[in-house]
Amino acid sequence: MKGAFWLLALFAVAVAVTLAARYNNGYVLVVAHPYRVELSLNLLAVLLVVAFFIAYFVVRLAVITLRLPTEVSEFRLRRRRQRARRMMLDGLKAFFEGRYAKAEKASAAALKLRESSAVSAINAVIAARSAHELRKYSQRDAFIAIAENDAPKEIALRLVTQAELLLDERRPEEALKVLQSLGATEARQHTAVLRLELKAQYQLENWDAVLDLLGQLEQRNAFDKALVRQLRCNAHVENLKSKISTPQTFKGYWQTISSADKKDSKLAAAAARACMAVGDGVTAHQIIEQSLDGQWDSELVELYAECLGNDAVRQIERAEAWLKFHPNDASLLLALGKLCIHGELWGKAQNYLEASLSLEPGHPSHLLLAQLNEKIGRHELAKTHYSKGLELALKRLEAG
Repeated sequence: MKGAFWLLALFAVAVAVTLAARYNNGYVLVVAHPYRVELSLNLLAVLLVVAFFIAYFVVRLAVITLRLPTEVSEFRLRRRRQRARRMMLDGLKAFFEGRYAKAEKASAAALKLRESSAVSAINAVIAARSAHELRKYSQRDAFIAIAENDAPKEIALRLVTQAELLLDERRPEEALKVLQSLGATEARQHTAVLRLELKAQYQLENWDAVLDLLGQLEQRNAFDKALVRQLRCNAHVENLKSKISTPQTFKGYWQTISSADKKDSKLAAAAARACMAVGDGVTAHQIIEQSLDGQWDSELVELYAECLGNDAVRQIERAEAWLKFHPNDASLLLALGKLCIHGELWGKAQNYLEASLSLEPGHPSHLLLAQLNEKIGRHELAKTHYSKGLELALKRLEAG
């Protein structure tokens, strides 16, 4: 519709010009001594229009000719950038597909085209990660060096990548130095950087640093809560092992642990064993009781029976209180049997051990019943329990 409008307008102008020229009798006299030229006004108008268009095209041709080198240079630059971007995308695609050899080749080729510093840094990082996956560590380090030279401002990208690859190679000290070289920059506080630092400290067994980083990451909800509890528990357990030689240091550290963490059965078991190792059975009892009151654990209750103190009656009463809530726990019944043997309550011990066997047959219960029957003079019954216990122990070894 728009084209038709312009066509009609052009025809209208042509008709108007033709009519104007037909009724125009004017002329123009050009005197250039000794010449005199007389032209009609219509011809002069046509000549001026033709001269204008010729001058316009001459000027345009001159401008295009002068700009031609620049246009060619810009065209080549665009082609080069397009090629570099295409190679970068090919490298990225191949890397995420797990085709590391192709990714390294494409990214290395893109690096040679020397795009912008950010693009060069990305290509160098992809090439380095691909070489790392192919276990070509010297080439990996070379690509990291290229990233440093070609893109010196992309510090975080390069250092985070380098630290992650070093950690994967089990070189935590070097990885930690790389992360620390970030200084007090904003990137140092990124969650991903803190996670890498946590991994490095965990590999180095710097448990205090691990606990500090876990606190920061937990506030950011960076890990599953169950995983945070597990990692914190492991760190506390390892710390307790290093403080076992000094009871006062051990107790001081135990007081710094939160009440929620103290209820963890694995941590409570480690702390109780540490106390037993230095002969502090009272504290061991308290630790286990506090944990079992908060969260029941059958394996921990077995350890409770191994913490034999001077007040066996109190331990038995505490275990019998748990039995009201866990009447069918074979481990608790076995623990009560041990405690009753320690307190020389033979009848109760036999009842608890037999009840444990009825729920879960196992060689520890048979062994205790055999020892109990020997003490009270039932040697034949003791032999029977020894035999059954040995049979169950052998079956367990074969199954394992």
